[in-house]
Amino acid sequence: MPIELFGLDGALERILRGIVLTSLAVVWTLALVRIVGLRAFSKMTAFDFVATIATGSLIAQAGTRSDWLDYAQALAAIGAVFLMQWAFARLRLISEGMAKVISNEPRLLMRDGEFLEDAMRQSRVSRENILEKIRASSASSIDEVSAVVLETTGDMHVMTGDVDPRLMKGVRGWNESGDERQAEGDGAGQSR
Repeated sequence: MPIELFGLDGALERILRGIVLTSLAVVWTLALVRIVGLRAFSKMTAFDFVATIATGSLIAQAGTRSDWLDYAQALAAIGAVFLMQWAFARLRLISEGMAKVISNEPRLLMRDGEFLEDAMRQSRVSRENILEKIRASSASSIDEVSAVVLETTGDMHVMTGDVDPRLMKGVRGWNESGDERQAEGDGAGQSR
């Protein structure tokens, strides 16, 4: 059944329908965020990022529907994205194996002012990318940089000063980078 909200002809009806349907889809999305929680638009995992993009795309699609069934399908798809995100988050909490499958692993790209070329190549991160992050940090010299970590979200963090090994738990390359101390250690013998 076609959507006729205002009984107008032509472009004005379409424009007003787009405004109203998009607004309703946004309200539906906000209601789902209230149910699922603030994690709904986080960037903790790659799936969270994809879910955010998919939700935006589905809201845009909902605003262009000309049929109530198609509109309901777009709203149901938004609900399905939120349900999948909730399910994946629960699976990550209850199963370490699933957490490894679903989540990326943070990666060490620089250690004590030295670029880790293999890690950079595997992560497809250039020196220029790292230097840009260092310039944006509080470091005024590469020698001040204790570590640069590519996080699971794709963000890079620059660490200066002494690094507590507990912060580096699960960071790929931390223990392989010549540090005999364990990331799970008690913090004694911190690097740099």
